[in-house]
Amino acid sequence: MAEKMVSSLLPAFIMVLVQFEFAGMNIFSKLAMDTGMNPFIHVAYRQIFAFLFLAPIAFFVERGKRPPMTLKVLVQVFFCSMFGLTLNQITYFVGLKLSTPTIGCALSNLLPALTFVLAVVFKQEDAKLKTLGGLAKLIGTVAAVSGAMVLSMYHGPVIPIGESTIHLRMAKDGLNPAQGTIVGPILVIVSALTWAIWFVIQAKMGDAYPVPYSSSALMLAMSTVECSIFGMIIMPHKREWALYPPIRALASVYGGVVCSGIGVCMMSWSIQRRGALFVSVFSPLLLVIVAILSWAFLREKLYVGTVLGSVLIVIGLYAVLWGKSKELEAPKVETKEDIEMH
Repeated sequence: MAEKMVSSLLPAFIMVLVQFEFAGMNIFSKLAMDTGMNPFIHVAYRQIFAFLFLAPIAFFVERGKRPPMTLKVLVQVFFCSMFGLTLNQITYFVGLKLSTPTIGCALSNLLPALTFVLAVVFKQEDAKLKTLGGLAKLIGTVAAVSGAMVLSMYHGPVIPIGESTIHLRMAKDGLNPAQGTIVGPILVIVSALTWAIWFVIQAKMGDAYPVPYSSSALMLAMSTVECSIFGMIIMPHKREWALYPPIRALASVYGGVVCSGIGVCMMSWSIQRRGALFVSVFSPLLLVIVAILSWAFLREKLYVGTVLGSVLIVIGLYAVLWGKSKELEAPKVETKEDIEMH
């Protein structure tokens, strides 16, 4: 009985742990960039460490299982690496540098809504607006987009929750001038859009090359080259690539190994046991954890607009997920051939 209970609770525990891992990534990355680390360089190092961690796992776990590589699959992997890793992480971390971790996490929850829109546009999914599930996804998308607009364009008064007594010397006090603009939130929204595009491409590639660790390692290898080229063009001087102060090395290794490596493996394990919808439900928990940690360690202030926009985005997220779950629960309509088989 106890063993059965542990087995049923383990995926939930794993997903809560994943949210704490990704919360740490947001805080460490923000601290590293506050020391002057360029986001392009941070992303390049993250891909390098992630590839070094995941490549041996892919080699041994999927040895003998990999299908032959074709030109079509190679092109799909390239576009997956460009949209799902390179452009996604560059826009996210530049956006994070120009905003706050709370705003970055809140806007990342736009992903299900944007994925739904793109899936309809590319005819991978039917909107089904006449069904309860389809209507819920549409309302959720509108709510999420509305929340993103509120969060990006409206600050409002500061919520009087007091100030943390903890102060990290490497953390900057207050916002820099760029953080008061709409540029950071827009870049995070673009990051979510590139991630949604990756989902659309990945869905096709997964059918032809169903080895997730090997395909991820290959994407990381390509992204390492892409991000390194972008980084060298933007920041060509060697001194800019130094992993000092130590928080720069910690953020890069942590982001690559713990998040892109261990975190992705933990999410894959949870998806295999409980499904993608179960994993998606935990996304808003990351927002809560990051908001608390940002207040405690970065002295981030919470504004009415941030909370209101975040609430709308989370409501939209759950509406889209609920609509998707309703469609998955919908009974299959039996065809004449199915009836004859019975």
